[in-house]
Amino acid sequence: MPLIHLTDRTLIRADGPDAVKLLHSVVTCNVKTMAPGDARYGGLLTPQGKIISDFLFYGLAEESFLFDAPVDRAEDLLKRLIFHRLRAKVTFAVAADLAVAAVFGDHGALPEGRLFTDPRYPGLGQRLVLDKAAADGLSSDLAAYEAHRIALGIPKGGADFTYGDTFPHEADMDQLGGVDFRKGCYVGQEVVSRMEHRSTPRNRLVEVIFPTPLAVGQEIVAGDKSVGQLTSVTEGRGIATVRLDRATDARAEGVPLKAGAVEVELRKPEWATFPLDWEKKVSALDAKFKS
Repeated sequence: MPLIHLTDRTLIRADGPDAVKLLHSVVTCNVKTMAPGDARYGGLLTPQGKIISDFLFYGLAEESFLFDAPVDRAEDLLKRLIFHRLRAKVTFAVAADLAVAAVFGDHGALPEGRLFTDPRYPGLGQRLVLDKAAADGLSSDLAAYEAHRIALGIPKGGADFTYGDTFPHEADMDQLGGVDFRKGCYVGQEVVSRMEHRSTPRNRLVEVIFPTPLAVGQEIVAGDKSVGQLTSVTEGRGIATVRLDRATDARAEGVPLKAGAVEVELRKPEWATFPLDWEKKVSALDAKFKS
């Protein structure tokens, strides 16, 4: 059943009368427009605009929120949130009594909890926040959820991009609603805004289609020129970080893209709006995957 306890995620609570004001000025998503039951995708950045951690962000009540963050980023995220608090009336703490599960596809009755729609892409499904004791009785088949998100081309921090060394555009956060370009200042806002309005990101995460199994970390090349690297794989497809200019040049010159001896096809994810300079078409490899 596609109801999976995400043991690789940690929940952090933010509570207090100054929570909205403080968090809106710190994270990339719009906190002021949230109502209880709403969910956002966002991140906390360095002053240089690089991702410290991304997260899903849930509205519990008017002055109460939850961060749904990668477990290996939670300690640093909590520490940095407390650093930004200064004298604001808000508390931050790991919600050790709560857990989060992914809900997608056909499923039966759900355990009691708070259900939030995943804000990144409808196909991802929902997130269920529930008591830790109840979550311990659920499936924790993370591989099944990984296959689900990879098939949709959804990037994952720590796998598809490196924390502390990646701009939001390079992680496709701007494509998945992770950055609100209409809100006021937040940490790293100047750099991110400049990338949005004055430049085109050189690197993007895109889908890769291939006919035979490939491994994470394999380099994608056009002739003797590196184009990118596979970062996540599932059956027949994966995600890769790619130099768009080099991929475009290879397409224009008719040079096939390969990972080892295997020819691969790059595709823009269905949810993406960034431009590619080659004609969109269904490749023979994609047709084989769907058949």
